[in-house]
Amino acid sequence: MDHSVPKTEEEFQEKLTPEQYAVMREGGTEAPFSGTYANDKTPGMYRCAACGQELFSSDTQFDSGTGWPSFTDPVNLEHVILREDTSGGMVRTEVRCARCGSHLGHVFDDGPDDAGGKRYCINSVCLEKVPSRQ
Repeated sequence: MDHSVPKTEEEFQEKLTPEQYAVMREGGTEAPFSGTYANDKTPGMYRCAACGQELFSSDTQFDSGTGWPSFTDPVNLEHVILREDTSGGMVRTEVRCARCGSHLGHVFDDGPDDAGGKRYCINSVCLEKVPSRQ
């Protein structure tokens, strides 16, 4: 896995698939229930598909029924940037990779109460999973 951070949009286009680029660099969203990790239950660490930054552990993943991978917490809050997003006529909190600035998804306040109440709703195409060693 290449962990170098692309510096230009041309480098991002070379590294990412067209769908990844549309979501991660242009703020798009994959269709619900279409992503590789929407129903994945195998243990592992999810990394940013653009730069390799560790983002979410499968230990915090839960089935939200929304069609996107959902997590209660990032592996480290310093690995993500949260910012207000008013696109689409809504006010939401966008989640970006702190290392490369790529759009990942959004965080909502409707997650499990016993885990802090957050739901990090992340597009599968933004993630690469490194399985845990058993």
